[in-house]
Amino acid sequence: FITMKRSKHRASKDDGKGQDEPAILETEDMRMPDPDTISLASVTAVTTNVSNKRSKPDIKIEPSAGRPVDFQVSVTVIEARQLVGLNMDPVVCVEIGDEKKYTSMKESTNCPYYNEYFVFDFHVPPDVMFDKILKVSVIHSKNLLRSGTLVGSFKLDVGTVYTQPEHQFFHKWATLCDPDDITAGCKGYVKCDIAVVAKGDTVKTQHKANETDEDDIEGNLLLPEDVPAERQWARFYVKIYRAEGLPKMNTSIMANVKKAFIGENKDLVDPYVQVQFAGQKGKTSIQKSSYEPIWNEQIVFTEQFPPLCRRMKVQIRDSDKVNDVAIGTHFIDLRKIANDGDKGFLPTLGPAWVNMYGSTRSYTLMDEYQDLNEGLGEGVSFRARLLINLAVEILDTSSPEVMSSTEVQVEGVPNISDNATGKIEEFFLYGCFLEATMIDRKIGDKPINFEVTIGNYGSELDTPTKPKTKKRKGGDGDDEESELIHGSSDEEVDDGGDMTSVSSTPPMKPVITDRNYFHLPYFERKPCIYIKSWWQDQRRRLYNANIMDRIADKLEEGLNDVQEIIKTEKAYPERRLRGVLEELSNGCSTFVTLANNDQNQTGKTKLDRERLKLCMQELENMGQQAKNMRSQVKKSNVKDKIKLAQNFLHKLRFLTDEPQHSVPDIYIWMISNNKRIAYARVPSKDILFSPVEEETGKDCGKVQTIFFKLPGKKSFGPAGWTVQAKTELYLWLGLNRQRKDYLSGLPNGFEENKAVKGPGIQSSPPISLMYTMKQIFQLRVHIYQARSLFAADSTGLSDPFARVFFSTHSQVTEVLNETLCPTWDQLLVFDNVELYGEAGELRDDPPIIVIEIYDQDTVGKADFMGRTFAKPITKMSDEHYGPPRFPPQLEYYQIYRGNGTAGEMLAAFELLQIGPAGKADLPPIDGPSDFDRGPILPVPIGIRPVLSKYRIEVLFWGLRDLKRVNLAQVDRPRVDIECAGKGIQSALIQNYKKNPNFSTLVKWFEVDLPENELLHPPLNIRVVDCRAFGRYTLVGSNAVTSLRKFIYRPSDKSVSNWSAMGVYAEIKAVKYVSLVDKPDDEKGGKGKKKRKKGEEVEEEELDESMLDWWSKYFASIETLKDVRMKLSSLLRAYGMSRGCKRVWEFFFPTQIFNRELEYQFDSFEDWLHTFNLYRGKCSDDANVEQNAADEDRLIGKFKGSLCIYKVPVFDEMSREMGFDSNMGMFQNIPHNDTINIIVRVYVVKATELHPADINGKADPYIAIKLGKTEIKDKENYISKQLNPVFGKSFDIEATLPMDSTLTVSIYDWDLVGTDDLIGETKIDLENRYYSKHRPTCGLSGSYATHGYNVWRDPLKPTQILAKLCKDGKMDPPQYGPGGRVKVANRVYTGPTEIEDENGLKKQTDEHLALAVLNRWEDIPRIGCKLVPEHVETRSLLNPDKPGMEQVRDSVLNKYLLWLKGQQEDKQDTDVHYRSLTGEGNFNWRFIYPFDYLQAEEKIVISKKESMFSWDETEYKIPARLNLQVWDADHFSADDFLGAIELDLNRFPRGAKTAKQCSIDMVINEQDMPMVNLFKQKRIKGWWPFVARDENDELEITGKVEAELQLLTGEEAEKSPVGEGRNEPEPLEKPNRPDITFLWFLSPLKAVRHLICNQYKWLVIKIVVVLLLLAMLGLFLYSMPGYMVKKLLGA
Repeated sequence: FITMKRSKHRASKDDGKGQDEPAILETEDMRMPDPDTISLASVTAVTTNVSNKRSKPDIKIEPSAGRPVDFQVSVTVIEARQLVGLNMDPVVCVEIGDEKKYTSMKESTNCPYYNEYFVFDFHVPPDVMFDKILKVSVIHSKNLLRSGTLVGSFKLDVGTVYTQPEHQFFHKWATLCDPDDITAGCKGYVKCDIAVVAKGDTVKTQHKANETDEDDIEGNLLLPEDVPAERQWARFYVKIYRAEGLPKMNTSIMANVKKAFIGENKDLVDPYVQVQFAGQKGKTSIQKSSYEPIWNEQIVFTEQFPPLCRRMKVQIRDSDKVNDVAIGTHFIDLRKIANDGDKGFLPTLGPAWVNMYGSTRSYTLMDEYQDLNEGLGEGVSFRARLLINLAVEILDTSSPEVMSSTEVQVEGVPNISDNATGKIEEFFLYGCFLEATMIDRKIGDKPINFEVTIGNYGSELDTPTKPKTKKRKGGDGDDEESELIHGSSDEEVDDGGDMTSVSSTPPMKPVITDRNYFHLPYFERKPCIYIKSWWQDQRRRLYNANIMDRIADKLEEGLNDVQEIIKTEKAYPERRLRGVLEELSNGCSTFVTLANNDQNQTGKTKLDRERLKLCMQELENMGQQAKNMRSQVKKSNVKDKIKLAQNFLHKLRFLTDEPQHSVPDIYIWMISNNKRIAYARVPSKDILFSPVEEETGKDCGKVQTIFFKLPGKKSFGPAGWTVQAKTELYLWLGLNRQRKDYLSGLPNGFEENKAVKGPGIQSSPPISLMYTMKQIFQLRVHIYQARSLFAADSTGLSDPFARVFFSTHSQVTEVLNETLCPTWDQLLVFDNVELYGEAGELRDDPPIIVIEIYDQDTVGKADFMGRTFAKPITKMSDEHYGPPRFPPQLEYYQIYRGNGTAGEMLAAFELLQIGPAGKADLPPIDGPSDFDRGPILPVPIGIRPVLSKYRIEVLFWGLRDLKRVNLAQVDRPRVDIECAGKGIQSALIQNYKKNPNFSTLVKWFEVDLPENELLHPPLNIRVVDCRAFGRYTLVGSNAVTSLRKFIYRPSDKSVSNWSAMGVYAEIKAVKYVSLVDKPDDEKGGKGKKKRKKGEEVEEEELDESMLDWWSKYFASIETLKDVRMKLSSLLRAYGMSRGCKRVWEFFFPTQIFNRELEYQFDSFEDWLHTFNLYRGKCSDDANVEQNAADEDRLIGKFKGSLCIYKVPVFDEMSREMGFDSNMGMFQNIPHNDTINIIVRVYVVKATELHPADINGKADPYIAIKLGKTEIKDKENYISKQLNPVFGKSFDIEATLPMDSTLTVSIYDWDLVGTDDLIGETKIDLENRYYSKHRPTCGLSGSYATHGYNVWRDPLKPTQILAKLCKDGKMDPPQYGPGGRVKVANRVYTGPTEIEDENGLKKQTDEHLALAVLNRWEDIPRIGCKLVPEHVETRSLLNPDKPGMEQVRDSVLNKYLLWLKGQQEDKQDTDVHYRSLTGEGNFNWRFIYPFDYLQAEEKIVISKKESMFSWDETEYKIPARLNLQVWDADHFSADDFLGAIELDLNRFPRGAKTAKQCSIDMVINEQDMPMVNLFKQKRIKGWWPFVARDENDELEITGKVEAELQLLTGEEAEKSPVGEGRNEPEPLEKPNRPDITFLWFLSPLKAVRHLICNQYKWLVIKIVVVLLLLAMLGLFLYSMPGYMVKKLLGA
């Protein structure tokens, strides 16, 4: 809610002087050198406002939060890798909120490839959208009967995606984790694109063809920039202690009924707290029947840290058998309670109270504002406070005692001490209503009063009292412990007789101001309110926020001032910016000193201490940076430095927002006849008093203007645009013991009226003020004109008048009919305006003027069109009326309609005090004497702009795409041009259908326009249809608001002739061009490099015949990085010989434009402009700017141009050769006769189409419309594709100007019913045809007469160059020897030979001419960039969903042992039975035919999705070969042993022997030599089979020897082979040893085999050990006897 201040600190007196200084400076500036070169000027800083920006308060009345908006979330699941598990059948599930979508299932693979695209549409408020959790999970073997097992999931909130650059993650890998086992680590990766688009956003399409970069998973994780790749698990502990001040959730009737049944009056609320975080919910226990529940519980979430969801939602709910309702909601923004810097801290909060706001506290059975309690929109009343604490602990997942599940847990916690949140203090709130005006007339007939509340204090319904301090934590005053007994005698009188609180003003009946609004007749008697309340003393938090707020406000005001200076073209914006930065650095140092004095009060939390450190550090840095920046500001870099300063502002605003609340916000309700009508909310920090001035709230002890608004959803749309009431209000909040000066900020000259008489009267606050002192003023409002107003009538125009409100007065201007750009030129004088207050204050900060603009209707009431606010410039009776402040300057004021802009108004306002001598002293009103408008006063001389004579020339070219008007077609249209009261009409088009162009091209008229170009009135274009019997119908209109781009400025002679001084510029076209045709031996290179042993084979030479347009297209898509890499490797590889052709190719690829071509080249309006014509009423919901461009209102286009210049015209032009006086300034333009053309449209592909079928796919085909020709390529629709590649070209013959708009649409083919339009794009061919940028056929980078790069333009480069020189009145190009050409005194070089099909070389100048054309923008005077050969990306829009992109479209001027994705073509070898050695010998041949797209490196498969599919769907998948080894079982399922997947474009070269084959070939792929089968054609070797063991570690489970050979289809036909071991070219049977037998037939053989082959060494070892043991045994056995014998000597 935006309020405005009347600031106390007066700007120094020269503030006024500063305002118009620039007027004097501007004239001198012409003769002075650049002031920045003068040492003194480069350090001058201005710290006072220069522009009059302060007089333009920026207030928006309609709330923006909580309003639903269209969102589209698109997710492409590309592939998954490294999934943990054996032989899985994975499915990916994408879930947003409650919506789930699944990919298809891929069988037995750990790295499935999907490339499936999903779209989710939402229509919700932004906050709700950004809190939704987006979850990507991989599920194993899901089918109709079972839900499958979860492998792992990844989640983030939609807001995180939206804050990314371009609102998207592109080709990033999401890390999967198992929520049930956090110790398990990563479960795999899913590669996906995620984009979030709100209405009106533009999306950039990323073009990428090769995938090598993205194979680096670790470097491309799906995480925001500042999040570390390794995220740890953490516990989030949310402790919930207790709540207070819950609203009484019952009506008195219900209470009586319950009392009758139960016999006791219980609290009728059963509260519990619910916390939502990262898609999980936790709830506390339910406290039955309690308005002051105590829980003492903690909810524990386990989530990865840092979490990818930004807000935690804490909600108090009331448990109910039918449905639980929310009592209040609070969001904890984790970014505000943590800091990820070097000296950062983990999220922490409290223990602190959080205040909850929501619907009004009066209980009704159906609460119409229930949404507010859910946290949607701004709360309109205090609901409750909750004492919470949040802490985070990082888990060590390796320790055994960590619980591995992420389930939410609820545990009990000990009670918290009473003073943990601070000492309780008594606060005092005082308010005084000085004025209440602009009260909506709907409520004007009943008495009105205002009620002020802070927390529950002041509320009629629940009035808490002073807490019993020691009893408990000091029930913070929000409790209803006992009623505040008004005037009761037993309450202690602590400071005089001040016992009561007066929280509402006495009811009073409003008085009429004018038709729409009423006001309250306060006059001299101003009602007051005052409230005592008790809160924990946490003022320090608010003080720190206030200091930063002041710095931020000052910075914002300064930056607005600098931008206004730039906008109004005043001098020295850099000086003002230096002043702004100086103030910023001073403010920062003030903060550091003040925040340091922070006394050690009770209730300081960890977050308080950490935030203080953080703020001090940030502001110290900011102050230092601002100081450094100040010294770098120059005239040239002002705009860049403003951007940097804007970053400071965002940071300050972020730091100001205090996450731990203390005193709740103040609510002021306007009550009419006991019904709550409208409210205003004032943050408590803004009116908080402190003895230190910097810490005081910005509105404390000041009169502020507050606009009241409707609660909840009522304030959306037109209903919320009317002002409910405007009050001038004085507020003061502080500790009761500091209140001695609480009245000091009020305007002087009043007496206090006390409520109580008798003792103690001194200290009790007044209940009203009687003003004895008032000032009389005269207000002069000079309204000159308005532009770009809202179209309120069906004709597309309005009949506007302005209504001005000031204090209790209002006046209107005259009504001007049928215009959106009225020039009222009117002075409104308000006489005898009484204002209360001291003269000096009124001078510095006068009250606000409200100007509303309405559309007059013949029937019914006037329609509201917009509103703006202004502050007048004030002159006191003793001041002189003269420069620099007077007379005031006309300025543009932005008009708002709701939150959208609705035009601008040019006006000036002055407030003149009437002194003792009466009106005689006022400056006279000198109107222009030349016209008399009766009682209407024109704007006086001195304020109205100074006029000069201008000539406006209009080029009338033609009208296009006119729709029907009132059901009749437009047949004989005419264009009327009007500007500043003068105008001209075009020739009449006799038959619009036959030729929509005008016969007379140029006409002109003279008009008086202001000298200051910024004040030029708009120029109105209207098209009327001349019908039979002299009837005229308005077809449509357009207002050209800015004429600046059409003003002709004669070029400076000294500049344009620089080339005549003989400057020669020698420009080499491209360094390598000259190499293209040199024979090999000249280069000295041998063409081949010797290969070092073991080095990778160089890529083969590129076969020219293999290259086609697609190779060129995909080469262009590849990022520049690849181009550079390939170039360097090519140049090395070919020793600069054969590679050069390809180099040439890479230097001049087809240019890919990521946007429409018009966007790059200023819509091709270099001399022919298109003016859209509108008709019909604007819709209510959006900005007028967006609305003006509303498709439904567009009725056609006028093509032409304007040229404006001062008269007398300069003579040089007319003296020029061939000057055609009929054409005026529009010399050398072509004639507008009809022309026959051929249009060739290449449609390459479409990306991210919007799904049109139930299955989430579409069956797109192309439709093209031009004039009467319509092509629907319905037969060639592409089944079930959202990213179809069309690769088609269409030729259409057309005639300009009749067929000037080409429409390319994509439709969805449907078997039954009509086909749906997915999206369309429109291209203006006429502007392209006539543009000097030559977009007719893009310039190729090279000239060739044959091959895929053949020259396509009908004119050769030499002819084009000659024509351009002739049109530009230059000498023709001169071709010299040695490959040189001279154009406009510049020399270009290039090759001069060309090869024909047979390889013969001929001389040609075409390369030279092309070299010049590619650098045409360097040519002086006439040069401009020519459009290169290109593919442009155009957004397809669907008329039903305006503003939402449906898709992007590119318009241009297909080898498995099982190939992945093609499971149908799965082939097996035979079974090597009973292999005892683990060896299997097969000698088996697999044959896989497949279609391969070389340019994209993808296989193309067509197959039916299911048995019910009508036709086949085409898939593109990477060429990957899957080899798996299985153990065949007869009766049970086969056992999976291992697998390997080889990407045929890039896989490790096979080992030469089984011994050398190791698991490293899979794990350390990057270190292995890689091969590409498409280049190598044949390869043989050993590869390892791998599988995962119990610990999820990869282990080698076998090795396979294989030979892979690749043949093209033709080669395969020439040398056919059989599958398996069959003919032709049969393979011999494998040598399977005779041990493959049944063991029970010959057991000895089996035993021998087992022992001899497999366990030979084991048996030997066992035998040796047994022998040793036997010997040891014998030794021990015989030892004793032997010893005895020896001893006895036997």
